[in-house]
Amino acid sequence: MDEYKMVSCDFEDQLEAWSTLRQSCKITYRSTESALVEAEGLIVDIYSADKADFLKLKDGTVIRLDKIVSVNGKKVSEYDLKD
Repeated sequence: MDEYKMVSCDFEDQLEAWSTLRQSCKITYRSTESALVEAEGLIVDIYSADKADFLKLKDGTVIRLDKIVSVNGKKVSEYDLKD
């Protein structure tokens, strides 16, 4: 696994909000081969493992947070990055 890059707290808070509201999300992320992949569904869990943060969709798809490019059309880079 490549080194995990922290994501902004604002972005993680938004993911938590979508999860709590049970709102379906369209997520674009980079696969391990760096290809763009799209997934859609309900976020059922956000958790830490192996020194990285992940989300899990209802269909079982697991996505590392620093691989996400956009959620519901909003690019991750649009969130306030904090140290």
